[in-house]
Amino acid sequence: MSTPAATVHEAFSRVAARRGDAEFLCVEAVTAAAYAIDAGPRSWREVAGEVERLRAAYAQAGYGHGHRVGLLVENRPAFFTHWLALNSLGVSIVPIHADLRATELTYLIGHSEIGLAVTLPHREGALRAAGSEAGITLDTIRPEVPGRIPAARSPARLAREPIGRSTECALLYTSGTTGRPKGCRLTNGYFLRAGEWYLGLHDLAEVVPDIDRFITPLPLSHMNALAFSSMAAILSGGCIVQLDRFHPNTWWQSVRDSRATVAHYLGVMPALLIAMPASELDRQHKVRFGFGAGVDPRHHAPFEERFGFPLLEAWAMTETGAAACIMAHREPRHVGTNCFGRSPAGLETRIVTEKGADAGVDVPGELLVRAAGADPRRDFFIGYLKDDEATEAAWADGWFHTGDVVSRSAEGDFHFVDRRKNVIRRSGENISALEVESVLNQHPAVAASGVAATPDTVRGDEVLACIVLRKAPNTPPPERLATSIVRHALERLAYFKAPGYVAFVEALPLTVSQKIQRSELRELARTLPGAPNCIDTRAMKRRRKAVT
Repeated sequence: MSTPAATVHEAFSRVAARRGDAEFLCVEAVTAAAYAIDAGPRSWREVAGEVERLRAAYAQAGYGHGHRVGLLVENRPAFFTHWLALNSLGVSIVPIHADLRATELTYLIGHSEIGLAVTLPHREGALRAAGSEAGITLDTIRPEVPGRIPAARSPARLAREPIGRSTECALLYTSGTTGRPKGCRLTNGYFLRAGEWYLGLHDLAEVVPDIDRFITPLPLSHMNALAFSSMAAILSGGCIVQLDRFHPNTWWQSVRDSRATVAHYLGVMPALLIAMPASELDRQHKVRFGFGAGVDPRHHAPFEERFGFPLLEAWAMTETGAAACIMAHREPRHVGTNCFGRSPAGLETRIVTEKGADAGVDVPGELLVRAAGADPRRDFFIGYLKDDEATEAAWADGWFHTGDVVSRSAEGDFHFVDRRKNVIRRSGENISALEVESVLNQHPAVAASGVAATPDTVRGDEVLACIVLRKAPNTPPPERLATSIVRHALERLAYFKAPGYVAFVEALPLTVSQKIQRSELRELARTLPGAPNCIDTRAMKRRRKAVT
């Protein structure tokens, strides 16, 4: 029996040696057109050859164990080749969301201390400027034809330590409750566990080795695509169909053309697909199951009936990975009830009330999780970069506190209820209300702001900002003020973080210590859309087109 792989690159290399000319990456026509690259398959052998070429170039430039390198290449095939090459040397990648603006980039570069970024040509200037603003000299190379890689500006700080399962593989930034995004340090073990867990599901989520083709439009800067679909394909010898993003009008054509058998989704996708006109082609595909989260309960059964495969709802966080993933992959799934399955073997769970007591049957409370056995943190994230205090707070009393409110039935089925943490989840993106508020409060007309989620039938949540205006003569009309405030946010934040609604209020709900009363603000946000004082600014939220 062979020794288990200790790194992502080692796992890939073992399978590549066996799979040879079989397809590892499939670039279908829509993604190829979006990225102006060739459509078609990339074999395991071809990708392995490119990985080795890049590995040698990075090694010659002095990159090694302990370095971090940023990747701003969207969902291009080059993401995988650079990731695997860097992983072989013990270099951790820092995926950079393509929609981040200057202020966000400055924070990320300064916090992660990357000295090199693989980036698209039209973003090189912005990244270097952000690095300069952060006090870091940032080198950049292009993904497809990087040329000579600049020499590393510092030695590999862990060069004498072995590269293995506990080595940092990626640093993913996720919005939290304290303003700035937190950098989650994720090991090789975290990623290998994701693939191992996936292949061990069986039942409705049975993965067929060397056969299955995983299609996903989700960004590689998030753990779902980077850890789950990617690692399932790598460990099973399957094929990754990585789309540039979700295109509702061409989704099923991409599914058919790529011969996809497993689809990864977020709740916005079923909502948009089921709203499209019915077609005789709706069931002409090879998808056996969907893996995702957040489907609207109203859409769940109708989607499965129309398109002919189950949407298997799961729960996980960047911090937990597969070590605490819970999935409704076997019957009864309780379709249409926000059920996400039962606790698997090897995972311990608690549901606690606000007073810290264990919640009873069907009583909502915060979900706490930990690995069973001697190491409760096994294959979870290492911790938040440069924030040990937040890491330990999240692990208070030996349990990871998820911030998600759930309930558990007498039979052991978990049901999602709400989020206790001050995080807005819009179309799969976690948005910190405090981060948005800090930007809005810089607008000259804003005296104070409070940001919360308001329900959106398609995107799950939408960002709603309650604004208290400064007293000033000749105040512009509300529509013009709302437009100005949102433009201010769009210049400083990724488009999805900007307010989709701006509500002008006399005062924010405050505690006795003059802090925002978040529970009251959340309730208020649910009622404001459609009110005279609430301006709908959703049409302003558009992804910026790339300049080539």
